[in-house]
Amino acid sequence: MTPLITANQLEEALNSGENVLLCDCRFDLVDPTTGQKAYLEGHIPGAIYVDLDEDLSGDKNGNNGRHPLPTPQAWALTKSRLGIDANTLVVAYDNQGSVYASRLWWMLKATGHTKVQVLDGGLDAWNGPIGNIPRKPSPSSTAAPVMPFVGLILVDAVLKNLQTKKNTVIDARANDRFQGQNETLDPVGGHIPNALNYCFRSNLSGKSFKTPEQLYQNFVGLLGTTKAAEVIHQCGSGVTACHNLMAMEIAGLKGSRLYAGSWSEWCADPSRPIAL
Repeated sequence: MTPLITANQLEEALNSGENVLLCDCRFDLVDPTTGQKAYLEGHIPGAIYVDLDEDLSGDKNGNNGRHPLPTPQAWALTKSRLGIDANTLVVAYDNQGSVYASRLWWMLKATGHTKVQVLDGGLDAWNGPIGNIPRKPSPSSTAAPVMPFVGLILVDAVLKNLQTKKNTVIDARANDRFQGQNETLDPVGGHIPNALNYCFRSNLSGKSFKTPEQLYQNFVGLLGTTKAAEVIHQCGSGVTACHNLMAMEIAGLKGSRLYAGSWSEWCADPSRPIAL
């Protein structure tokens, strides 16, 4: 299944009676209440709200980043609570270029749920009706299996890679933050040594993804290789990194991996080296 679904394709799926679960993933890192407020004001009818902090992140301990992944056990419970089972086509959307929708996409794909897509262009691309009646999730009647996050890279492996240099690390943040400038989200500025900077916005034309051919040229031009399995994605807290990972999948470059802790975890330990 391709990562993206168009608004017309989504409308067809909804009209066909297919088991579709729409997930509104709008969020704001500066004001975490913004997304849910926007959902209550208007959303695709039938959509549930999925919160980055409450649903797509685990407990923070001060050392594991701003949006650590939940444990596989906790994520399985969340999937069941949201009503996601093996037969559910999950369609995620936001209005920020699919940044937060891509996090849900990755978390589901990484734990074995293949029927998940992101609405290309987000809410702005939707030509159908908009509703303002919130829908509470309908929990699944069967418990979701507990599955590990396949393709997840932990901090020790990233640290080891500084010596082995077997993998290329791509940082999805804006270039100024990568350079240690204008850092407002994390207490320390800079980047992981040897990382390449490729801001997630480079994947977009407006709020929609560029063509697979354009994305392929961008990433192969950056990496000098088509070996996606050698790529580790990171960002500030493991969100926009999913956007780059998905963009590579759209381009046909499959198998790259995610360092979910990202910069917010890396910089929490002063013993880890920092580049500017």
